[in-house]
This record gives sequence, structure tokens and C-alpha cells, in this order.
Amino acid sequence: MKNQPIDYSLYLVTNQKLAGDRPIADVVKAAIAGGVTIVQYREKDAPTGIMIDTARQIHAVTRAAKVPLIIDDRVDVMLAIDAEGVHVGQSDMPADLVRKLIGLDKILGVTAKNVQQAIKAEHDGADYLGCGDIFGTTSKADAGIPIGLDGFSDRLHSVSIPVVGIGGINIDNVASVIKTGADGVALISAIASHPYPKIAACQLFEIIQKAKSEL
Repeated sequence: MKNQPIDYSLYLVTNQKLAGDRPIADVVKAAIAGGVTIVQYREKDAPTGIMIDTARQIHAVTRAAKVPLIIDDRVDVMLAIDAEGVHVGQSDMPADLVRKLIGLDKILGVTAKNVQQAIKAEHDGADYLGCGDIFGTTSKADAGIPIGLDGFSDRLHSVSIPVVGIGGINIDNVASVIKTGADGVALISAIASHPYPKIAACQLFEIIQKAKSEL
């Protein structure tokens, strides 16, 4: 998968609580049908066994659609199901160590909260960065103070690898993030909590493509 160009345009981060009683794999399938280009399985509180089972279900969906599956934080879960990559934050396993464990063929994403972290993550082997919180979000308790579009732009232009914006992004502000030059946007609630994830993803994808065409 990494040997092919990765499209970070519309990056879905899963959340079981926001999905309600719907199986995450079903939400992912619908979202991909609407235009999601990459998926991250994120579930901080689930036991390892349940995470592996759920990740396998999601991976069956993403593989069939040829969409990369990234596992949040858990290198062991990523390796167990042979997912396409892993994403780590600043308090997780250091990126350079993750790269040694997963090898060069897997995708490594890193959260960068400032320019210094962004530069270091690229140096340590990250394939892409997740930067935010841009607008303010309730989906992540550790998101911190919103950095706004200017703060995001500073991080974006400090590195040469792809950068994905995250934090409070929705149908009303997604175009403004893309117009900073972002490679994509990561969304949780705007898709995961929507009653029709396919429709939500389709609307977002169309706006993203239009914004990219205007750059």
C-alpha cells in the first residue's frame, strides 16, 4: 500500500460512542462509499482482544475498498492484523522507535502540536502529520487549546511530508483548512455521529475536491 500514493484528503477517525449502536465496520463501509480515502481505528478504552476483533472487521472493509487502515497508538494491534499503518501521539511510543518496529513499508503518522514537534516527527520517519486542534473539539479530551488556521499553517509549512488537519472540522469550515494547503482533513464526529455517514462523507468530499481545485 505504501508503495502507492496515499490520498489523505478525507481521513475518518472512528469512535464507537459517537457511532452509537451501529457496528464501526458498517459506519466505515458507508463512509468509504461516500468518499473517505483513509481510515484510522481509534478506541482508547477497549480491551486488546476486542480491539483486534474490531480492527479485523474494519480491515476486511478497507482492504476490499483499497483504502489504508491506520491503527491509533497500538503498534501491537497494527502488527497483529497487518494493517497498513499506525498513528502515534506525543505521549505514545516515540516515532523513531515505532519506525524500527514496523519497518519501512508501513505508514507512520504522528501528531504534532507545534512546529518543533512537526520537524522532529519528519526527522524520525513519519510519513504524514496530524496537526491541530484547529477549531476546538469535544471528541478528544487531550486536544489542547485550538491553534486556528494560522497555527495550523505554521506547522504545515515547516515540513515537506503530508499534513492533515484535525479538530472541530465540519462541512462549514473544511474548505478553509484545505485552502491553507493541507493534504487532507481528519474528522470524527462530522461522519461518525451522522445518521447517514455516506451522505456526510459525500458532501465533505465534494467540498474538499472543489477547494483543492481552486488552489
